[in-house]
Amino acid sequence: MDESRKQIERAHALVEARARRVQDFPEPGVEFLDLTPVLADAEAFGAVIDALGLGWADIDLVAGLDARGFLLGAAVARELGLGVLAIRKAGKLPPPVHSRTYSLEYGEATLEIPAEGVDLRGRRILIVDDVLATGGTVGASIELLEECGAEIVGVSVVLEVPGLGGRDKLSSTTVRSLSES
Repeated sequence: MDESRKQIERAHALVEARARRVQDFPEPGVEFLDLTPVLADAEAFGAVIDALGLGWADIDLVAGLDARGFLLGAAVARELGLGVLAIRKAGKLPPPVHSRTYSLEYGEATLEIPAEGVDLRGRRILIVDDVLATGGTVGASIELLEECGAEIVGVSVVLEVPGLGGRDKLSSTTVRSLSES
């Protein structure tokens, strides 16, 4: 087994051992995976960050999605020697902003990035988040960044929830998941 595969399997095992599953949150029928215990454990956090950043080449910037993706994306960016762009929920950034509204499995949301101060034209970006479910948030992030002239190198997530079609919605983008829920 190659070293990369071992790192991914180690991260997966630590996530499974430390993550907390919460039924019916944020609403009935939704299972929320709480990664707080993973992030609070130095060994698990380090293993996850190392695994999320494995194998990506020619990246200029890491984008972390609001909110747990901020923590993961910032750590991956630091590990790779890159900057990080926080993709925020609506109303958290001062204007002007670029925005994209999208549907969630339990509602609607809007993502924003600064329209000034960070030039994304021609930048090669890795998107990092905690969970890929329906693909709505990641898909909206891709569209938002591409509208600003960025090129998406790929998406790296801790968990992927099979059966919700998220990966299918992102078929033109390379998606790597440390494990499936």
